Amino acid sequence: MKIRVYYKDTDCGGIVYHARYLDFCEMARSDLFFQRGMKPYVGECHFALKSIKCDFVSVARLGDLLEVSTKIKHLKNASFVVEHEIKRDETLIFTMEATLVFLCQEGKIGKIGKIPPAYREFLEEFC
Repeated sequence: MKIRVYYKDTDCGGIVYHARYLDFCEMARSDLFFQRGMKPYVGECHFALKSIKCDFVSVARLGDLLEVSTKIKHLKNASFVVEHEIKRDETLIFTMEATLVFLCQEGKIGKIGKIPPAYREFLEEFC
């Protein structure tokens, strides 16, 4: 997914805020579903972030056009590990490895549930 860096993404020096990289990755991950006419949730169940590991390799600046790639590293019954890379041209800017779980709301409490077969099949395409 291509993302342009806008003023809202940067500090007064034109450097992208560190938290915006997480947003860019979430946008790219969700967009995979939207491109297929799917939603990143099913009823009261959705994918929730459990853990992340980030590496800020370089900086992105106001006006840069970034490419965010998404790859599934591990897919289990109720969770998956996704790897994102953000590049400007061929220069690596940021990497993130995140674990997401399939969480279903039961009242005020969320419980981990099994990823539905159609969603598993979809996610397998990115392994």
